Amino acid sequence: MGLKDRLHEDQSLDRHADRGSVGHWRRRLLDEMNLDDLAALSLDQRRIRMEKVLGHILSREGPILSDRERGNLVRQVVDEALGLGVLEPLLADESITEVMVNGPNDIYIERGGKVSRIDARFASEDQLYQTIDRIVSQVNRRVDESSPMVDARLPSGERVNVIIPPLALDGPVLTIRRFPQPYRMEELVEMSTLDTSTGVLLASMVRSRLNVVISGGTGTGKTTFLNALSGFLPPSDRIVTIEDSAELQLQQSHVIRLESRPPNFEGKGTITIRDLVRNALRMRPDRIIVGEVRGEETLDMLQAMNTGHDGSLVTVHANSADDAIYRLQTLASITEARMPFEAIRDQINNAVDVIAHIARWPDGQRRISEISVVASRRDEAFKLQRIMEFVQDAVQHAGESTGEFAHYPLPEPVALRLKQRGETIPQAFSGGAEEGLAQIREVALP
Repeated sequence: MGLKDRLHEDQSLDRHADRGSVGHWRRRLLDEMNLDDLAALSLDQRRIRMEKVLGHILSREGPILSDRERGNLVRQVVDEALGLGVLEPLLADESITEVMVNGPNDIYIERGGKVSRIDARFASEDQLYQTIDRIVSQVNRRVDESSPMVDARLPSGERVNVIIPPLALDGPVLTIRRFPQPYRMEELVEMSTLDTSTGVLLASMVRSRLNVVISGGTGTGKTTFLNALSGFLPPSDRIVTIEDSAELQLQQSHVIRLESRPPNFEGKGTITIRDLVRNALRMRPDRIIVGEVRGEETLDMLQAMNTGHDGSLVTVHANSADDAIYRLQTLASITEARMPFEAIRDQINNAVDVIAHIARWPDGQRRISEISVVASRRDEAFKLQRIMEFVQDAVQHAGESTGEFAHYPLPEPVALRLKQRGETIPQAFSGGAEEGLAQIREVALP
């Protein structure tokens, strides 16, 4: 739908708006605009033109308003006519990382890791549908009863998910996730996501080509942490990134970014993460980074790690490091290959070197809660050796999650591998063999 069509649709929705409402002034604005001229302008030029025309209309017909009230009304009307209405100021606020719309009267935001409800609301369900149509049209998608779900990345980088009736029982639901500028590892240390010694060790592991899995729940910051880890990849490496929605922002020069593709209107043309992983193996990569494994591509990724593509990075949804290793096994079994669990277990034992689990505490703080090395080998049950954990204080103050990072000795094979690569092991991770053995545990079946 073009600009003129969308604006004409806006006018039809505003016909019965009360005088003095945002809808009324939006209709008056569009009545006086030359839509053909407007369509030829850039977005900034359209906004300036609309604000000027609306200012004249309000001077001629509008109520007596203070400068602040007048400015707010102009912004609201132009946002409704041109942008995303009540969502415009939310998306302009860089401190907001997620916008969750649960129907026209129920809007939540996430800021600083905490979710809160705000007073803003849509004028009607029709207006919310109109906003959804504008959003999905940017990526040549549509949402209606025949296609009631959309998951896509906007040109501006946000990830958007839409689900409408009959699947959403209480009305249309819109979720927009925003991604801030990538953090460096030093910045995450300053934010207490991890401590300096752990950051130095992880950097050494990445440079030494250990395969690292980052696990965590939804919204814990897995992608943010993955992006920070990727900063230690050598600039000479050929890196292939594979994602559902491109979120990673690598700074190296030799990076090939691949993104999966959903089916078209006819249900055809799907390109899955698994398709991209298989294709990546033919692209002579030095490193493969998968934004998230969630299905049969997991087995292909494990096989890649086992066949010369070491030093890979990947994330997975899980509630703990223990849970992550079994989730990898379960996901890898979702394949037509019908491999027995024992064979998949051996693939994981040989492929995965390190699991870093990140969690979000009740106060919104995101931290690396545990780092474990896979200590089991072929034909053995899963064993993890913890080398770092966040130990929370027994007594919490003022709603803050306080504690300290505890460190344990590295397993000898990992320590030797780092030394052979010329890496220095932080003093916090050296210690007696008995202390290290005490941290090995056989992972219980879930």
